[in-house]
Amino acid sequence: MNSILHRTLGRKPPLVANGKGVFLNDREGRTYLDACGGAAVSCLGHGDGEIAAAVFAQMRDVAYVHSSFFTTEATELLGDRLVGLCGPWARSALFFSSGSESMEAALKLARQYHLERGEPHRVHVIGRTLSYHGATLGALGFGGLENRKVAFAPWFSNDHRSLVQTCYPYRYKRPDETDAEYGGRLAAELELEIQRVGAARIAAFVAETVAGATIGAVPPVDGYFRHVRDICNRHGIILILDEIMCGMGRCGSWLACHDEGVEPDIVCVAKGLGGGFQPVGAMVVSSRVHSVLEAGSRSFMHGQTYMGHATVCAAALAVIEKLDRLKLVRRVADRGPVLGQLLREALGGHAHVGDIRGRGFFWAVEFVEDRATKQPFNSGGAVATRIKAAAMEKGLLCYPGGGNLPGGCGDHILLSPPFITSDEQLEQIAAKLKDAIHQVFAKGTQP
Repeated sequence: MNSILHRTLGRKPPLVANGKGVFLNDREGRTYLDACGGAAVSCLGHGDGEIAAAVFAQMRDVAYVHSSFFTTEATELLGDRLVGLCGPWARSALFFSSGSESMEAALKLARQYHLERGEPHRVHVIGRTLSYHGATLGALGFGGLENRKVAFAPWFSNDHRSLVQTCYPYRYKRPDETDAEYGGRLAAELELEIQRVGAARIAAFVAETVAGATIGAVPPVDGYFRHVRDICNRHGIILILDEIMCGMGRCGSWLACHDEGVEPDIVCVAKGLGGGFQPVGAMVVSSRVHSVLEAGSRSFMHGQTYMGHATVCAAALAVIEKLDRLKLVRRVADRGPVLGQLLREALGGHAHVGDIRGRGFFWAVEFVEDRATKQPFNSGGAVATRIKAAAMEKGLLCYPGGGNLPGGCGDHILLSPPFITSDEQLEQIAAKLKDAIHQVFAKGTQP
């Protein structure tokens, strides 16, 4: 069993044996409390027989048909359910096998929208620094995660893309600014970039509603996205929100943008949509965008082999129905502040913990060399990786991130536990993470 090209060559991860609830067990008999759900995926935990039964039932009937020949009941029902959860602005949905594919489709749809409106000159996309929208070349190219793009720089063109600053108050809000002033300053920067490029050339603005793994669960300041929505409206720009990580209940509402009071033109979700039981992503389209295609070509210029896959959609539908029936999204909203408080009590006084932030069951701890200056470690993410390893030794799974700030600096740990995590297990997460951090930092000294 040595034929897999693992993420790190020469270092095979432990073999998992099984999982149940919030726990995973490896072949060596070790048990881990899954406090990150992989990459914010396992919203219902592991080993859910109800979801497995739904997947099996669909596979028994028909596992796959090509979307140019047939649709399936699972696909149609999932579309109705997801569009309904998104709100009255939403009109249609399309399903893929990953978040990256969903973001690629969203970018292509934004371009087609302008073509069908007779505005072929709208080709420019504005993204944000310190952002990530997927591993495919299109999604990667329009994001701002530079350390993942550098190897492929010859394949990217800067002619039709640019970046504005992401909303990251811990690092970039000035000491004398209120949240409202900071949000207004970022909006002014976006407006200036639009003027620089030329509003008539811009197709879309793309952003994560709550920043994900790149900088670690950073909610926007209140009002920021309302400014963004107004700006996009004034200039005819499509607003694409990436909720691959933060959507589908992760932040305590079905979509994180619900809490921001904004309606996107296109939103992409994944991860928690299928809870890891099947690989699934989705693009949800507004009535505004859908109606242009409906009145024009009556088609979407896009197609993939596994688009609208029956088994995938059956799994996602079962996940949504269970989340709704058990009121787990409401539970995340209620217990999210408890998780945040537990983390602050356990870690808030640590010499190398700079910030603890998040929303719902989506939290991050950012580590710094100096709390007073917020100077990050110049470790390329090694500090976070060491904390992940120490946590695993203690039976805790957390998601490391780092090396994404300018100069390859920065370290954080992301926590995104299953929605079924009990209060007692939340306490265990905070305690085990505290132990791991103290072990790595050797009683507060620099690693």
